[in-house]
Amino acid sequence: MRFWVMEIGVSDELLGTFVPIVVYWVYSGIYILLGRGSFDDYRLHSRKDEDEKNLVSKGTVVKGVLLQQAVQAIVATLLFTVTSNDSEAVTVQHTSPFVFLRQFLVAMLVLDTWQYFIHRYMHQNKFLYRHIHSQHHRLVVPYAFGALYNHPLEGLILDTIGGALSFLLSGMSPRTSIFFFSFATIKTVDDHCGLWLPGNLFHIFFGNNSAYHDIHHQLYGTKYNFSQPFFVMWDRILGTYMPYSVDKRAGGGLEARPAKECKDE
Repeated sequence: MRFWVMEIGVSDELLGTFVPIVVYWVYSGIYILLGRGSFDDYRLHSRKDEDEKNLVSKGTVVKGVLLQQAVQAIVATLLFTVTSNDSEAVTVQHTSPFVFLRQFLVAMLVLDTWQYFIHRYMHQNKFLYRHIHSQHHRLVVPYAFGALYNHPLEGLILDTIGGALSFLLSGMSPRTSIFFFSFATIKTVDDHCGLWLPGNLFHIFFGNNSAYHDIHHQLYGTKYNFSQPFFVMWDRILGTYMPYSVDKRAGGGLEARPAKECKDE
C-alpha cells in the first residue's frame, strides 16, 4: 500500500481504520466531562433516570462497543485490501474539493438509506427486535459512549456493512474515508449524548439530533424516528417522523417531548 500522510509512514488505510475509533472515545470523553460538570440544565434526562432506567451496566456497554469496533477494524482492513488498486488511482489523481464534497454527500445518503430501512425492519420483525435490536434499546436513557452499543450481528449489518456500502458506492479514497467516517462517528456520538447544548452545530444544521433520537429511545417513540445518522428525509417521506419540542423539565434540566397527537396514537 502506497498511501502516506505527513511522511511518517502511516498509510491512509491504517488511519481510515483506526482514526474513527479514536475519535469515538475522545468525543465521548468530552461528553463524559460535560456531563459531570455544570451542564445538568441541558440534560434530556436526569442522572437518576440514567442510573435507574437503563437495563445494562456501563462496563458491559464498553465491552460491547469495543467488540463492534474490533469487527469494524477487521472489515475495514479487508475492504481496503480488496480495493487497494482502485483507491491508489483515485489518490494519485488528487481528489478535487468538488469531488470530495460529492463523495461525502453520496456516502451520507447511502448510509442514511441503508440504516433507515434496516433499522426500521429490526423494529417491525418481532424476532429480530427481541433477539438483536432490543440490546441497543436497553439504553432507555442514551449517553455518548453507548452510541455503538449493539448486538454484534446488528453492528455488523447496520453499521459495518452500511459503512462499506457508503465507501464503495461513493467511490471515495481511503484518505477521504478518514474524514467521512470520523465525521459520521462524531455525529452518531452526538445523537446519543443526552445533552441539548446551546449553539451545537449539529442541532442547527441537522434535524436528526440528540432530542430527535431520544424520542426514538422512549417507549412511545419506538415506531418513529428511525432515521440515522444524518437526515430525517426517510422518516418524513414514509410517515414515521415524530415531531417534538424541547422543554424545561420539572425538577431541572430539559426534556424532548413528542407532539401530543403522536404520543396519543
